[in-house]
Amino acid sequence: MRSHLIGVQGFVVVLALIAGHVTGCSHARQSPTEPSGGLSPVVLAYIDELIGIMRAHSLNRLKIDWTNFRTQVIAAGGSAQTVAQAGPAIQAALNLLGDGHSLYRPVVGLALGPNSTRSCASPSVAPPSLPATIGYVQVGGFSGTPDEATAFANDVQRRIAAADRDGLAGWIVDLRGNRGGNMWPMIAGVGPILGEGVAGYFVDPLGAESVWGYRFGVSWNDDELIQRVDAPYRLRRESPRVAVLVDSATASSGEAVVIAFMKRPDTRSFGTSATCGLSTANQQYKLSDGASLLLTEAVMADRTKVQYGGPLLPDEWVPDAIDVEPHAVTWLLSQGR
Repeated sequence: MRSHLIGVQGFVVVLALIAGHVTGCSHARQSPTEPSGGLSPVVLAYIDELIGIMRAHSLNRLKIDWTNFRTQVIAAGGSAQTVAQAGPAIQAALNLLGDGHSLYRPVVGLALGPNSTRSCASPSVAPPSLPATIGYVQVGGFSGTPDEATAFANDVQRRIAAADRDGLAGWIVDLRGNRGGNMWPMIAGVGPILGEGVAGYFVDPLGAESVWGYRFGVSWNDDELIQRVDAPYRLRRESPRVAVLVDSATASSGEAVVIAFMKRPDTRSFGTSATCGLSTANQQYKLSDGASLLLTEAVMADRTKVQYGGPLLPDEWVPDAIDVEPHAVTWLLSQGR
């Protein structure tokens, strides 16, 4: 199983296409056996194509009554005669999946995501003023082209190299406000601090695992090298102590980076709240009209295979956002070697 992460930017549905192969669907299309409710044959066939992919690969596929699912989706479609008019049916399907993370991007027009009451906003945070003995790097969300992804990863490692110096007590990795996108340049960028080896897993409903991590300038998933930096950097003191900062706006691929640091030795997370709660993995499927379905297929798990799928709790809750960095610094300095 190969899963790739697609994030959302501020819950205005903006899709970030990531590295990796686009997977098609080889299932046989079902023939409709009940009244279409006025849908044209073209729309009905398209809905069956969409539901077929969901039924074969959805994270919740073993929990869904697919006959009832299809009936509700068709009813929501009303009398749509073209795929462009099928938005209500597609919206209903995304809602009924129940994963809160799958997305649909039409050839033309706005993308659709599931309706949600989840609120993952957070106030902006000014760059912290830190002691000279603390290294700091902020890793924000990213979506863009492959060349832009490489530039992003290069820039994160460049900033790490600029902040590295002798005598550091530890590092702060700031993931507050990281709403997701493409996880692979994030992992490649922060790799010198994260360290080499396995950083996490994706686990599907049947228990199939896909392992991912970092090694010398490259983020990887199973046997695929996904994102490479041009000039990999090594810290002056490898395997440092790390404080990870999170907030409610840390989402999706941002949560993947949080998970990468979970169960890492000498690591502790700090925040005023849990993360957004989209710690699941999406895979892109191309539909017959050129649209894309970014379908949630797996949950994220840490390097010890503990599975998540929802909000991630910080190790240390801090009541006031202004106190997050001081708490992290105090912990880092109290762990002197």
